[in-house]
Amino acid sequence: MIVENNAQYSAKVSADSVSEDLELPATPLARNHMAQKHSYPLNEYGRNNIGIESFDEIHIDRQLASLAVEAAIAIVINGIHYAVLMASPSQLDYLAVGFLFSEGLIEHSHELLDWEVTQLTDSASLKKFTEDSIDQTNASMAFEQLLDYDVYVVELVLNQRCYQRIQAQKRQLAGRTGCGMCGMTGLTQALPDLSDYLKHRQQNEQKSTATMPSLDSLLNIRAQVDDKQHTHQLTGAVHAAATMHDQHLYLFEDVGRHNALDKLIGWKLRHKVEVECVIMTSRLSIELVQKSIRTQIPWLVGMSAPTSTAVRVAQRYGLGLAGFLRDNRVTYYSGL
Repeated sequence: MIVENNAQYSAKVSADSVSEDLELPATPLARNHMAQKHSYPLNEYGRNNIGIESFDEIHIDRQLASLAVEAAIAIVINGIHYAVLMASPSQLDYLAVGFLFSEGLIEHSHELLDWEVTQLTDSASLKKFTEDSIDQTNASMAFEQLLDYDVYVVELVLNQRCYQRIQAQKRQLAGRTGCGMCGMTGLTQALPDLSDYLKHRQQNEQKSTATMPSLDSLLNIRAQVDDKQHTHQLTGAVHAAATMHDQHLYLFEDVGRHNALDKLIGWKLRHKVEVECVIMTSRLSIELVQKSIRTQIPWLVGMSAPTSTAVRVAQRYGLGLAGFLRDNRVTYYSGL
């Protein structure tokens, strides 16, 4: 038997009807969508009352669900359409700087001379970023294909030296939220040479003051992340990269874990701060390790597991790596 519960639906629709009609997001990173929750009632032990001869009623709750916004972010560098990332449309300046650094296109934040972020909202704004030869009819047709997406264009101006680097490796890159390597052409791009960072590590080994973060300090950061990851609390669909600086937590959320780390890297470069440890709410895959090595982050800690390749590369290049940061434990894999 199915029992429908409309009380919660009616109350929420009444309270949120204005937001729903105007299609305003609950937060900059989330948007409301109507959904149905089907469930069996729980017994006193917190388990479903389901058995072979169970006749429990299925409860249906109609409610507005907060969903994470996933936008297409076009990266245009000195007029060159370089990449398209699927990301959360916030802190795009940090994302751009971190992405450029992770791609090896810049070495310092001052090499980025200017930037502008534009959301494409109609065919006129779309035409502005298409070739001059396209006519208005074709621009309108192209815009129709993009109606399913939130589309942003991040225009970046780099200095001449960086511009030459881009021309040397000009390519089209279609990013994905699940994997920071998706869309890369060629093994040399997907598996970058990190030997320069190994040399730098060996030359500065005696100067390094980074120590293994203690379990207590990591659990304290974990608790703060859980408390402040507001978009994930609403949607359950975004990752975060976080660090402590001057006893304050700095947290960056995104639908892609590699994008979240790029935002933190961009913030680090823009503000010229030293970061001792980064906490990721995700598993630790190889692209996160590569980004951390390039940025000379001493410790990378995840709330889930690392991959075997991530551990091997971290050990080789001196990156401290830990995973399974949970309620009362953490597992160290390198940097011991």
